[in-house]
Amino acid sequence: MKSHSGMTKRIKVTGGGKLVRQQAGRQSGASFASQPIRSSRRRRQLTGTVDVSKADLKRARKMLGR
Repeated sequence: MKSHSGMTKRIKVTGGGKLVRQQAGRQSGASFASQPIRSSRRRRQLTGTVDVSKADLKRARKMLGR
């Protein structure tokens, strides 16, 4: 079965087989605007990767062809 190319760009598989993703909500609303949408504290909290939720694991693995 072919893997979903969009999903391969968004979710990575770790060495232990876990699925990780980037946190949502960081692309826009930067602090350089006159009235920033998100505080610098909130933007800092959104950095890094998190595990894919348990509810989405089955669908994500299927789309990755695993």
